[in-house]
Amino acid sequence: MDQTLRITTIQSHLIWEDKAANLAMFEKKIMGIREKTEIVVLPEMFSTGFSMEPQRLAETMDGPSVQWMRRIASEKKIILTGSLIIADDTGDTPPRYYNRLIWMLPNGQYGFYDKRHRFAYAGEDKMFTSGNKRLIASVKGWKINLLICYDLRFPVWARQSTLSSASSNGACPEYDVLIYVANWPDKRSHAWRTLLQARAIENQCYTVGVNRIGSDGNQIQYIGDTMVVDPLGEVLYQKKEEDHVNTITLDKAHLNTIRERFPFWRDADYFQVLNEDLDETPES
Repeated sequence: MDQTLRITTIQSHLIWEDKAANLAMFEKKIMGIREKTEIVVLPEMFSTGFSMEPQRLAETMDGPSVQWMRRIASEKKIILTGSLIIADDTGDTPPRYYNRLIWMLPNGQYGFYDKRHRFAYAGEDKMFTSGNKRLIASVKGWKINLLICYDLRFPVWARQSTLSSASSNGACPEYDVLIYVANWPDKRSHAWRTLLQARAIENQCYTVGVNRIGSDGNQIQYIGDTMVVDPLGEVLYQKKEEDHVNTITLDKAHLNTIRERFPFWRDADYFQVLNEDLDETPES
């Protein structure tokens, strides 16, 4: 296992419902990254903003936005992730729409996660179908749990679990890094910051939250507060109210030391989420 993992977060404004402009903007930012990095994380619905117009904006998995992700990941030799508005291609009438996080590898293979908890306050539950399985990706031996925005409020969906009793000798933490991509409004930014730290502490993992800035087509304001938090809840990086591209190196030795010195996960309650399937992407 490699002892380090380099993650680049891109906090940016989003151009409302203008896919071409957003993709061009993010391409310029990604191609401008000079540091060595392995994973680049974009916000939720990075090509459109948090729109409830999937009938107009949705694409299939063969559409231009996913193809763009494939090209950028290949050219930059990175893993690229963020969520898009996706329509199923099963021929259903009407189609089902998903707020789908894509985990695009440099070789063109990908995994995806459909947002489990839809934000009913904005009508997301009326327009989008809920996902029912988590995605835990593997990079150089690191395990990464990938979630979207409102999922942050529901700790069970992110909770570390094992296939055996948490008190057994064979139990171990399920993942090492938790990533949330988001469009989280300024009005609830205190909850965003607090819950990112809580998820890191309770799961004894690094936690990364990537948010947007600016205002959207509904005049909702976003101030970013993109954060990286260590397994003790210490904030390693935070940026508010400005476009910013940041690369940070996570240290597996630090994570292991914390887990060995404070093995709180061994005392956790054993549980299972009944309608959850676990998907794992190919090794990278």
